[in-house]
Amino acid sequence: MKFVDEFRDGQLAQAIAAHIAREARPERRYRLMEFCGGHTHAISRYGLADLLPTNVRMIHGPGCPVCVLPIGRIDQAIHLAREQGVILCTYGDAMRIPASGGASLLRARTQGANVRMVYSIEDALKIARDHPQQEVVFLAIGFETTTPPTAAAILQAAAEGLDNFSILCNHVLTPAAMHAILAAEGGVSLDGFVGPAHVSTVIGSQPYEVFAKDYRKPVVIAGFEPLDVMQAILMLIRQVNEGRAAVENEFTRAVTKVGNPKAQALVDAVFEPRDVFEWRGLGILPRSALKLRTQYAAFDAELKFGVGYQAVPDHKGCECAAILRGEKHPQDCKIFGTACTPDTPVGACMVSSEGACAAHYSYGRFRTSRGGEAA
Repeated sequence: MKFVDEFRDGQLAQAIAAHIAREARPERRYRLMEFCGGHTHAISRYGLADLLPTNVRMIHGPGCPVCVLPIGRIDQAIHLAREQGVILCTYGDAMRIPASGGASLLRARTQGANVRMVYSIEDALKIARDHPQQEVVFLAIGFETTTPPTAAAILQAAAEGLDNFSILCNHVLTPAAMHAILAAEGGVSLDGFVGPAHVSTVIGSQPYEVFAKDYRKPVVIAGFEPLDVMQAILMLIRQVNEGRAAVENEFTRAVTKVGNPKAQALVDAVFEPRDVFEWRGLGILPRSALKLRTQYAAFDAELKFGVGYQAVPDHKGCECAAILRGEKHPQDCKIFGTACTPDTPVGACMVSSEGACAAHYSYGRFRTSRGGEAA
């Protein structure tokens, strides 16, 4: 943004905080989930929790793409690099996700596997062009934000006849995770959601209307700057006080009701929903992730190399799953900041900058954040 400082103005943040303090009714608690890891990062980085009244609680959600990827999916990628001899391309954060037996893609690389960090799927396509005799697999992860570039790359590979290129597809869907959070028996109690920013630029605000209608939970889509988040919290408190449940858009400078139809059409042309997919923390969810359509099956690494999926339990001492469900706070984990740090992550929530544990470690590990408590 050209005038990003406008959304980081400390005096304006204090003014919004004063409105929140006046409008938050002292006799009740407000439990608001920021779904996206980008919002978790902003809350920790700018100390927004310290600006909130004690009865307004921010609860972390499962919106970190690295965090929700289960161990079994990383094991698949490591298998391809080690046993199938492919050039495995992935983003930097994904290289450090702990897998079975203390393994990771980064460790596999140190042991001789051809694992390469890339900045985009276009880099993986170039590697495939430059090495036509070698199989190149891109570990495709992320929510609706990163799915359109993957779809475009598949169409490009098909047009060029890049038969040595394929993807290990782990693209997941935001609304399915929100459904799972709200429908979980005995799960976390919520009063509303701070809706994701980048995801909503693609899918728009309309897909969240079901949560307001069926679950009576307000959703306010917010940008990632501190004033965006504070304003969204104020808007949610007002809805709760008025007994309303609606979808409101604070991030009007980037999000519309219909989103980006061209990006949606591109994704729909290349992908279709999987019947089921396992998420870390949320378990096996129906139609919560994507796979390549039949006409692009030649670019599906799972089919191409016959890679099966096997579920693997998380480390016994790691609370990442409960944190992703909003049931626990990073500092509730006994190994947080001791055995588990960004340099030695035991769980995925400590790997990515969007992970709740990594955010708390970087910006607030020496104090208890009131606004980050679980319900």
